[in-house]
Amino acid sequence: MTRSPRRSTAALLLCATALALGGCAAPDGLAAGEAVAPVSPQPLPETLWPAWADDSPKAAGVATGTRQPAPSPLPDGPEVGPEGMAAVNELDVVRADKRMRQLLGKGRINAPGRAGIRPRVLLDVTGDGKKELLVAADTETGRTALSVYAAQGDRIVPVLFTIGRRMAAESLGRDLLIRTAADDGSEQAVRYRWDGERMTVVSDERRYNKTLGTPGNESPTPGPGTTADGRGPR
Repeated sequence: MTRSPRRSTAALLLCATALALGGCAAPDGLAAGEAVAPVSPQPLPETLWPAWADDSPKAAGVATGTRQPAPSPLPDGPEVGPEGMAAVNELDVVRADKRMRQLLGKGRINAPGRAGIRPRVLLDVTGDGKKELLVAADTETGRTALSVYAAQGDRIVPVLFTIGRRMAAESLGRDLLIRTAADDGSEQAVRYRWDGERMTVVSDERRYNKTLGTPGNESPTPGPGTTADGRGPR
């Protein structure tokens, strides 16, 4: 079947007129002469304690959320001077934190394999240009407690406390991504973000390793995560 030359000519004229009036878009959805919007690169995870990350589980995250009371400063914590958290002794901070002080007796460690306080990390997680203090402590049972401390004037405020087994921490932009594992074979990835008061959960996903276990064969061991009460690691 052949098309009429008159119909083809009319169709071409109609399309040309529509383009001239700006009523037709290009096949990619952009109008003629419209600039393509720049693509912003997405942040990549950066491991905070690389030596402890070799055996960490890997998982992604999906949206969720929590809400807790506003945190309060450590009652007996050291004062923060003009140099900020970089000048604060992390062991003095741990000593003032009732959830972390029981781990102080093991002292500092520089490599995985025994219990103690890992090297501190300074990272801006609030976006105010000032770095917060991250302290992680490994226990003899293979669990790790992680706390994040922010300066509020000259006081120190704990803005995150979480504990889990085989913990690996990563920064994702200003977010924190905490990966942990459980005895039932599951792997959990929790993403935390500053909400103006504390680090809150914005995504949480648990996956099961087919070679280690399934959801129908759970261990009674409680899963990792943030604790809202004052109890420390067991």
